[in-house]
Amino acid sequence: MKKGIIGKKIGMTQIFDEAGKVIPVTVIEAGPCVVVQKKTAENDGYEAVQLGFGEVKVARVNKPMKGHFDKADVACKKELKEFRLDDCSAVNVGDVLKADTFEVGDMVDVSGTSKGKGFQGTIKRHNNSRLKETHGTGPVHRHAGSMGACSSPSRIFKGKGMPGQMGNEKVTVQNLEVVKIDAENNLIALKGAVPGPKGGIVSIIDSVKA
Repeated sequence: MKKGIIGKKIGMTQIFDEAGKVIPVTVIEAGPCVVVQKKTAENDGYEAVQLGFGEVKVARVNKPMKGHFDKADVACKKELKEFRLDDCSAVNVGDVLKADTFEVGDMVDVSGTSKGKGFQGTIKRHNNSRLKETHGTGPVHRHAGSMGACSSPSRIFKGKGMPGQMGNEKVTVQNLEVVKIDAENNLIALKGAVPGPKGGIVSIIDSVKA
């Protein structure tokens, strides 16, 4: 990747383009992010930069992490994420990355943690159909139904859609367009939806498929 930054989801709104068309956008507070650590091929076996985002009290940071921040001579940060940039030599420890890292028109991928839905059945979780509600189906018309074959193979195949925990997992949305940037307030408006609730932490990188 060439560029990357950590942000916080503010919410969704809409803006109008020059032709007057409505564009649904997600507003993200992107940065300022401080370079806390720089990993090199000689020391770590790969090249990457570690960015810190969000303020946190020193009392809420344990001693190893406090020493990590003190070594970089930066204030304690709430979130830390690594980005494997193509050219890590362009940034140094202590540098600050802001929303103007990206430009209007860029295509980006956004990763975040989706909203947790709790334990859900197969209809909501896997879009299964209901059973018929006549001829003795009984009170089980929302159940999963038949699970597999008979004596052969005498088991349920791996990957079968079953009830269980839904949401609260890492989700990446690809190829979102940067519609607007407010460099003064570190805001980025992306066309479309971004995973996670308001206030959720997301990471933005340049698109791998654009």
